[in-house]
Amino acid sequence: MCNNTSPPNDTCHTPNAATYQVLSSFMIVEFILGLPLNLSVLYIFIFRYKFWKNNCVFLFNIVVADFLLVVCLPVKIHHYQHNLRHSEDDALCRLMHFMLFLNRGASIGFLITLSLDRYFSVVHLGRKNYVKVFKKSPLISVLIWVFLLPLTIPTMLSSFDCCNSFGRRETTTLEVFTDTLREIVFFSQIIIPFIILIYCTSCIISRLRRKSIGEKAKLRRAVFAVLSVAIIFAICFLPCTVARLALLIVRLKNCQDWENMVVQVYDALMVLSYADCLLDPLVYCFCNSGFKVAYISTFFPPCLRKRLITSTSTTPMVTTTTTTAGLGAKPISLQMMEK
Repeated sequence: MCNNTSPPNDTCHTPNAATYQVLSSFMIVEFILGLPLNLSVLYIFIFRYKFWKNNCVFLFNIVVADFLLVVCLPVKIHHYQHNLRHSEDDALCRLMHFMLFLNRGASIGFLITLSLDRYFSVVHLGRKNYVKVFKKSPLISVLIWVFLLPLTIPTMLSSFDCCNSFGRRETTTLEVFTDTLREIVFFSQIIIPFIILIYCTSCIISRLRRKSIGEKAKLRRAVFAVLSVAIIFAICFLPCTVARLALLIVRLKNCQDWENMVVQVYDALMVLSYADCLLDPLVYCFCNSGFKVAYISTFFPPCLRKRLITSTSTTPMVTTTTTTAGLGAKPISLQMMEK
């Protein structure tokens, strides 16, 4: 057990200024790429694809969660460039922590819901798919956001040193309980969905192996959709979860020297997790080819537009006949793909 004699760690200020200057630069790139990307996706869903008519309410909510995350990045960039891990202002610190928890939980929740929809549509084909029924109702999306609020409230219940759990100072029983609850929420919102993803993916792959050749193309599309979500988890969420666990261990054991190193690794992996707002559009394309057609027909140059949309319209997921006529000003029929 570590018992260093060095003074307690200042959890507000960065342990290494150079590291956080690099991390702030990486976040600037994420912001520069993420803001126009998410704004363009929001434009497509609202004005071109009309998500409320195409049973894409869940996808739209993922877009909203990603956009809110991108909006928070300039604040984090400002802190890192001024050698602060978090704001020294207690209210701003709590607000930022609350927003990051809420947006992460919303993004994960809706991604998992889409994966479950694929699972029931493939593995339990013929039975009533309640996920497909629910995703047609905006009320369900509202309930998911409302359900996430009480899970995020622990980030704002008690005063804690720069939004860090189990800081080195005398704490009350309520603060220890709040810190513990906060960590339970953090780990459960990553680990439980990842287990669900692994189960859904393995079941769909097993179903794919038993199907005839004519049905395999459609199932491969479902596998790719679920695998894309699993890859996002593996890249963005699992590494920072492991680093968070290591950080808590060294902090509880009072390993000051180790904590200074682990904190930098944890913050770096958290910055990597913000890339979720850049990778989620890939999931939109996998889950709904109609969105892909609308996006290509709106933003891609004519020299690429016809080739890409023709490739999309000839995939096995097509359910009605389409043409590529009229690609210049108005996207082709978006009802051609299976939702």
